[in-house]
Amino acid sequence: MNIVILGAGQVGSTVASALVHEDNDITIIDKNPQRLKQLQDQMDIRCVLGHASHPKVLERAGIEDADLVIALTNSDETNMISCQIAYTLYNVPTRVARVRSTEYTERPELFHREHSPIDVLISPELLLTQYISRLIEYPGALQVMDFAGGRAQMVATEAEAGGLLVGQKLYTLKHHMPARSDARVAAIYRGGQLVLPDGNTVIEENDLVFFLAAKRHIRTVMKELRPQDRPVRRVILAGGGNIGKNLARRLERDHHVKIIERDPERAEAIAEELSKTIVLVGDCADENLLREEAIENTDVYCVLTNDDEANIMSSLLAKRMGAKKVIAIINRPSYVDLMESGTIDIAVSPQLVTIGSLLTHIRRGNMVRVHPLRRGAAEAIEAVALGDRRNSKVVGRAVEELDLPTGTTISAIVRNEDVIIAHHDTVIEEHDHVLLFVSDKKQIHAVERLFQVSATFV
Repeated sequence: MNIVILGAGQVGSTVASALVHEDNDITIIDKNPQRLKQLQDQMDIRCVLGHASHPKVLERAGIEDADLVIALTNSDETNMISCQIAYTLYNVPTRVARVRSTEYTERPELFHREHSPIDVLISPELLLTQYISRLIEYPGALQVMDFAGGRAQMVATEAEAGGLLVGQKLYTLKHHMPARSDARVAAIYRGGQLVLPDGNTVIEENDLVFFLAAKRHIRTVMKELRPQDRPVRRVILAGGGNIGKNLARRLERDHHVKIIERDPERAEAIAEELSKTIVLVGDCADENLLREEAIENTDVYCVLTNDDEANIMSSLLAKRMGAKKVIAIINRPSYVDLMESGTIDIAVSPQLVTIGSLLTHIRRGNMVRVHPLRRGAAEAIEAVALGDRRNSKVVGRAVEELDLPTGTTISAIVRNEDVIIAHHDTVIEEHDHVLLFVSDKKQIHAVERLFQVSATFV
């Protein structure tokens, strides 16, 4: 696939890095020559210096032959006009734009297909708000991924001493589940190494466990893996930007929420928009302020500013002062790994959250949802089975008949409203949503081909 990426910032660079190893021809446009040189030194991509919305610059990047343009510059307006130019002048088949300002995203009619040249709208703030709210909804979860419109979820959690399943073989899980319910452990990471489990695999303390179940059964499974976490009641959000404001709006009905915002004008503005949230003016790294707000009695402390260093310092301070769980947005990938191996409970990478939404629209083979795992080394995928036994490699076949790539497993099938945990004799039907765990990204193309129908399919 010929892909033109507009913007070589953190998100653009992460997207380019993820796609360049998947047999794509990548061209990236940016106004910063040093940034482009760094990317060229790191990976085999073509770089073009210039303004992303100028037609001559786009032509130098080969826009006429592009299959996909992804507009990820820091300017919403540049991203939108670039998609318009790609559509009007060059008829690029698929156009993706990142739009961050709520002045635009709160007007969805602007992006209806009959009015807009944008096929896919990516709003990092909205994606991060949804991502963090799910982490708060499930205390003890390290990652929560939706599939099939939220009917099924994959959750990552750490097995702890006291969990009923710790020290037990996986097949005993079914003995603890309520009637007419089931779950599947898709993968285990033990000491950083992947374990592809079967029924005889024994869960060990500190294992990172990825399991999949119907949404209504997630809490039941988590109780098997760790002592039950106390429900979240008190939440403090550091940073009153779009993410902080939108997260407070989601949480304030059922939680006691406070926001710490340094800018008095911004604090006053968001206080007027929110109904129950208490907005405080101050510095999130102020030890006295955190002590006054009883940080030691806070269930979740979320640090959401745009400054990595400020987020890290505030997180470390809050954790030292007794905050039960700390979630921090960290932009630099090297910082994410460093922080999660230390004191911070969950370091959220905006780039990885955003790229999951992008990959959904880039993958071939009827893939409708993609979630990067383990810093993008693995993926959880939702693919739709189309066709019949004559023109599909999956429809009408049992799981044990499929030629699954190495390290790839089918965890579940969503059929209409039912979540069916997959077994060796489970037969896939047309229109099933098949949920897969792919441990090695090198196998992604093989998975795509598996779910592609032959040319005879109509």
